[in-house]
Amino acid sequence: MATDSPPTSQSGSFRKNEGPALQQGPNTDLQSAERALPHAIGPEKSVLSSMFQDPQQFIGLAVENKLTADHFYQPAHGALYTVLLELFEKNEPIELVSLSQTLMDRNLMASVGGPAAVTEIYTYSPTHAHYEHHLDIVKDKYVLRSVIQHCTEAITRAYDDQEEVEQLLDNVESQVLAIREGAERNKEETIADHMKTVIANFEAFIHRDEDSRGLLTGYKEIDKMSNGLKPGEMFIIAARPSMGKTSFAMNLVEHFCLDLKLPAMVFSLEMGAFQLVERLLYARARFDKSKVMKGFEPNKADFLGIKRASEEIKDCKLFIDDTPGISINELRAKARRKKKEEDIKVIAIDYLQLMRSNSKQAQNSREREVAEISAGLKGLAKELDIPIIVLAQLNRGPESRVGTSGGGGKPRMSDLRESGSIEQDADMVGLLYRSAYYADNKDDRDEEDGKAELVIAKNRNGPTGDVPLSFIKEIMRFETRAWEPEE
Repeated sequence: MATDSPPTSQSGSFRKNEGPALQQGPNTDLQSAERALPHAIGPEKSVLSSMFQDPQQFIGLAVENKLTADHFYQPAHGALYTVLLELFEKNEPIELVSLSQTLMDRNLMASVGGPAAVTEIYTYSPTHAHYEHHLDIVKDKYVLRSVIQHCTEAITRAYDDQEEVEQLLDNVESQVLAIREGAERNKEETIADHMKTVIANFEAFIHRDEDSRGLLTGYKEIDKMSNGLKPGEMFIIAARPSMGKTSFAMNLVEHFCLDLKLPAMVFSLEMGAFQLVERLLYARARFDKSKVMKGFEPNKADFLGIKRASEEIKDCKLFIDDTPGISINELRAKARRKKKEEDIKVIAIDYLQLMRSNSKQAQNSREREVAEISAGLKGLAKELDIPIIVLAQLNRGPESRVGTSGGGGKPRMSDLRESGSIEQDADMVGLLYRSAYYADNKDDRDEEDGKAELVIAKNRNGPTGDVPLSFIKEIMRFETRAWEPEE
């Protein structure tokens, strides 16, 4: 039986003498990069030997555990596992003679160490009782090598990129989280894999299976057009000031947290957490706070409504961060942690133009800064696999179209500030609009009072169009409204 001494040629993603060398800085006692990286040759051979003996059970178990060729320290072992995995997926027989022939036909025999090495691995482990334990050892050593590699890169960047501290912290954190959560995929998905998912979703949709839908917003027309907010999507809600975009976003969050019982996170760059919770309470209780300020005495029903709403809100999983001027890197870090700790299902951000980016490229260009923020939020939605609702400000375009002849101030996609990157990154764009705000005279304002629309100007996965809403200003709530005949 061969000894388990370290090989002269190492393999896997992170091996000795690969990547930047550890640099010695002031007051550091880092050991030399020439130390052998963590490895376990014996368990690697044992795992492969078990796969030879019972491919269906042990290769299948390796796939379930997301084992990849990179997990092996010895390059020959990684190459051999790749061939075994390919034969397993094709459901071809795996035994010593046919495997050896396959390796020779593909000119791979030398890369796996030759016929003697293959035979040695085949007979290496007479018992499979410790397969899972050895598999865990192989994966643990890979994790240790990954940590060393990423930390080495972080040390190098800490010396070389001292002006990009926030970006460095964000990258380091994402790399560590990827290691911890096993984010590396065991194989690249094929078109066939994707097609299975598409067909399954189609069948579920035809049968009105709830699992085929995203997060329902509680607004019938929006849900009909979008089929719910999907994981990985970014939903932009844009409006001019005083249109009620914060109220609309909080109505959505209220539905997710209190009606659907889902954990959610709100980043509020404009309002404090206290103000948002106060709005949420009175909207949920349907209580007009302004009446109290005018001397109105709440009745028993009002008190019961507020108490009931407060109990609901107190028990829900809503997390509010009101850090002003938060950077995209800081927001990403907080969202990742909250996703890990509380498994949040949706994020709302109020609002995009108040965020900032600290990269060098963004310092001298507002358009570039907004582009980085927008792309960062879309990337975060895909990374966390949840929908993100982002509020945004419109420019003064609607003000130039006031009155009936000018379109009543109805917003357009081009009214989005720094709109190019936002339009590109968003999966859905809703432009919130209240016609009374742009009416020519008092009679028109009275007639239009309370009417609102959400103009779905972009929808990657469905139709566009206008959604009629009602705005109850006293309780800061948007509700579903039917189209009137003249509309």
